[in-house]
Amino acid sequence: MAPLRRLALAGGFGAVAAFTASAQAETRQDVIERGRAILEANCARCHAIGKDDASKHPEALPFREVVKRYPPDNLAEALAEGINSGHPDMLEFVFEPPEIEAIVTYLGTLAPARATAK
Repeated sequence: MAPLRRLALAGGFGAVAAFTASAQAETRQDVIERGRAILEANCARCHAIGKDDASKHPEALPFREVVKRYPPDNLAEALAEGINSGHPDMLEFVFEPPEIEAIVTYLGTLAPARATAK
């Protein structure tokens, strides 16, 4: 293989490796912020999505209350299949796996601390 061609291939592999490393460099805080942004874009017009805000729709539970009833990890399947059992005028939402991971991670920040067994 010609030296120039080898250099071009090596550069291409380097770009792929750099992209992969940057994707892996996402911190937990980045995931939490992405989850909050997804909920802000899709849910905040009705639901309270924070720790102390009020829901704009009277029948829409604040997410801090939802996570008291349903552990966030248990919501992943519903987020993938489509949640449509909320208040009567709730739209159906279906999310992709990276979005679900971010949403569940964010919701985990709203969940009450669980007592640990001794």
